[in-house]
Amino acid sequence: MDEIAKLKQELERTKMELGILYEISNAMRSTLKLDEILYIILTGVTAHIGLGFNRAVLFLVNEKDFLIEGKMAIGPETGEEAGRIWTQIEHEKMDLEELISAHNASEQVAESGFKREVQNMRIPLRDKDKSLLVLVALEGMPLHLTRETIHSYRHDHIVQLLKSEEIVLIPLKAKDKVIGIVVADNFITKDPIIKNDIRMLTLLANQAGLAIEDSQLYEKTVLRAHTDALTELWNHGYFQYLLHTELEKTKATQKPLTLITIDIDDFKIYNDTLGHQAGDRILKDLALLLKDQSRKMDHVCRYGGEEFMMILPQTEKKEAFLIAERLRETIKMSPFSHEDILPSKHLTVSIGLASFPENGSNPSELIASSDKALYEAKHKGKNSTCCAI
Repeated sequence: MDEIAKLKQELERTKMELGILYEISNAMRSTLKLDEILYIILTGVTAHIGLGFNRAVLFLVNEKDFLIEGKMAIGPETGEEAGRIWTQIEHEKMDLEELISAHNASEQVAESGFKREVQNMRIPLRDKDKSLLVLVALEGMPLHLTRETIHSYRHDHIVQLLKSEEIVLIPLKAKDKVIGIVVADNFITKDPIIKNDIRMLTLLANQAGLAIEDSQLYEKTVLRAHTDALTELWNHGYFQYLLHTELEKTKATQKPLTLITIDIDDFKIYNDTLGHQAGDRILKDLALLLKDQSRKMDHVCRYGGEEFMMILPQTEKKEAFLIAERLRETIKMSPFSHEDILPSKHLTVSIGLASFPENGSNPSELIASSDKALYEAKHKGKNSTCCAI
């Protein structure tokens, strides 16, 4: 009789676990946006109706730069915060879908110092002896640090970050290739991590790896569609979308925005003398310089031909003018191939800028105002910056 009861209990647990995995899998299939996928995964790991860990952190493998990068973290900072969150969830009887829809992934990532610290983590994929994350990424096997063994790894990045008594690291795989690692602990409740917890987390990780790979492939496809093939900047079509989107945000927050138009001086001479291949080299080199000199929040785009656009959110005209002048001087002082054939013996640019709201309230007005300022800069003798009045 005891054996039958035990089998029934085991069957109920398996049924519950399959239900949890099914719910998380369904949620992951509802989107192709990477941030949303990552948030769903971590919610599934930490939610009371999910796997129930106190905290979870997700890292992705960056093959291009040969790094492991911190991407997202979910979990309370303190026991007091944990109690408040868990009480609210229990009181509102929230299921997994409601938990996911109740939070915005980007806000969750940015809301605490711990989560920002996770995002700042960059670990080279060179030596597995120096990092547990690298070891898991290269070996492709789960790693369980118990209360008895964790002390031996007290100097490791992830152990120092979590400051927990027990940690589990699980590789996220897609077609037998490790694309990330999820790390989980119970630093509030101190509940032991048992074999079944690791088994469930591994099953979830296998589904999550495939969902992340699909999302990354989708984002690469979208990126190619929106990127100028020559310069690898945003193309004309996506520039129009970005300007419209940033203007809507600007209107909602009542903050300034400035549009900068940059045009290469005497580019026709360069093209006519050396040919279009040499001209393309100049465009690529200038695009790289503009990207390197821009701020993280700025959008650098190729508008067409030898003309570039920069959208500067939260930037008033006075600050934008200083940015534009610094760019102009940097371009003049930077070496470019065969620039000595140009009249000034240096590659230079003319710049026009226009700001919201004083120079236009919609994209077409801002573009027209910025173009007019650019024309004035050309008329003044080139290699100068002019602001729309």
